[in-house]
Amino acid sequence: MENPLTPEVLADPVALTRALVDIESVSLDEKAIADCVEEVLRRVPHLSTFRHGNTVMARTDLGRDSRVVLAGHLDTVPLNDNFPSTMRGDLMYGCGTSDMKSGVAFALHLAVTLPDPRYDVTYLFYEAEEIESRYNGLTLVGGAHPEWLQADFAVLLEPTYGIVEVGCQGTMRAVVTLHGERAHAARSWRGVNAIHGAGEVLRRLSTYEARRVTIDGCDFREGLNAVRIGGGVAGNVVPDRCEIEINYRFAPDRDPAAAEAHLREVLAGYELTVTDAAAGALPGLKAPVAQEFLAAVGSAPRGKLGWTDVARFAAMGIPALNFGPGDPNLAHHKDEHVELTKIRDGAATLHRWLTPA
Repeated sequence: MENPLTPEVLADPVALTRALVDIESVSLDEKAIADCVEEVLRRVPHLSTFRHGNTVMARTDLGRDSRVVLAGHLDTVPLNDNFPSTMRGDLMYGCGTSDMKSGVAFALHLAVTLPDPRYDVTYLFYEAEEIESRYNGLTLVGGAHPEWLQADFAVLLEPTYGIVEVGCQGTMRAVVTLHGERAHAARSWRGVNAIHGAGEVLRRLSTYEARRVTIDGCDFREGLNAVRIGGGVAGNVVPDRCEIEINYRFAPDRDPAAAEAHLREVLAGYELTVTDAAAGALPGLKAPVAQEFLAAVGSAPRGKLGWTDVARFAAMGIPALNFGPGDPNLAHHKDEHVELTKIRDGAATLHRWLTPA
């Protein structure tokens, strides 16, 4: 395939976004887009470029006092009759326009066009963010080349609609298992219906008052919800088992252990098994580089409701935040799109932040 990322395209963040969207890159199928990105970066004289799997890293080594990371994932969710891209006025439609090839375009545009940034910059274009963590490019790089991730500050170019979203919620999944005793439905009094036993669990969840907490001036709201329920044996059998899957989003002032303790308190008396957990990330706004970034954006930050890879950097002691042109409410939708003005404004903001005074 001829590389569509020509010099003319790379010079224009809007054209670059569209070119990236038009390279299909559903999770685990990122080779084509990684090849194109790598080819571009290896031609840039002020960058050192490396690759691990379908994750491409390029960096400046100018001897600056601080190093920042600009990171964006190359993969998208599966296509949904929204490929290739289309244009409607000031809107670009297509899979990945919002989440997050418009953000990737920021990093690639700057990598090529800004040879003398005020900080040393590491550009990370990574694979498989949209699926299980074991495939995630940052996870794989963290194991094989942890030095690639070292920095004083990181910006994840996730969709935030041009607003700085700091930190992120932690996330936990758990299963409540209810037990009963099978019986013939015609003689149901001889058994114990496990599905009926779910009523009290669902009542506790439906009346749960979500905690709100303010950290560094940013509000985080927790959420605790049943997201799946299963049970039943046959149409004429009283069921002896019912499982309720629960999703808990917790503020970053709680670690997974504290979150689990709270969950067990809410559902005391029931068999509960935690199946997955990931820590959140505190805002990390005290670092001087972070303050300079906020000044360049010029608007107040807000807490990130959801989990993003900022948590991976926070776990390494690196302050990180989210900033991108896409609307997070459109991520993964069939009509996913991005506003061209958001692309242009966001690219200008990053350029202003990284250009030496």
